[in-house]
Amino acid sequence: MTSNAGDKGLLIVLSGPSGVGKGTVCSMLRKLAPELVYSVSATTRSPRAGETEGDNYFFTSKDKFRSMIEKDELLEWAEYVGNYYGTPRSFVRDTINAGKDIILEIEVQGAMKVKQKFPEGVFIFLMPPSLDELKNRIETRGTETDESIRNRLSVAVDEIRLLEHYDYAVVNDQVETACSRIRSIITAEHCKRERIMPYVNSWMEEVR
Repeated sequence: MTSNAGDKGLLIVLSGPSGVGKGTVCSMLRKLAPELVYSVSATTRSPRAGETEGDNYFFTSKDKFRSMIEKDELLEWAEYVGNYYGTPRSFVRDTINAGKDIILEIEVQGAMKVKQKFPEGVFIFLMPPSLDELKNRIETRGTETDESIRNRLSVAVDEIRLLEHYDYAVVNDQVETACSRIRSIITAEHCKRERIMPYVNSWMEEVR
């Protein structure tokens, strides 16, 4: 989705509270903007049926994953149910250097870790229309107890307080509308003066 000659790609980090619809929005974005590269995570868990290397995940051993942590080769990582998950820095770097935009769908705490290591990314917070609507969406799943719903809403409030660390906020009232807003943000980011000036300066050098 790059728009300027010689322009590098962007890392777009999309996060928000559980139940806000990050996965649904990302799935729609991939259909509407197939040129967007979806960030592939590394994991130590075994592949599931139908999953392929480099498409769903980069499958690796725990020893290799720990080595990646020690060498600071991950933008963020976490351990969940005995397995590691993380975002390889090299995959992101190679993608944007090739002039392609890459989108990373991630939880809020992970996004804050990415921001520390890759502050030049574009950080978008996906908002629910209201806390009541977020509660309705979680309840609609039919997989949560009342206590779990209360806990998720409490965490969501804490996560929304981190909105000040993001560049943009997009309300997910309608999936198509949210996707349109995100695509507009990406286009605007590519048109920022500070992204274009290095190339303009190189042109000016040629005419001196």
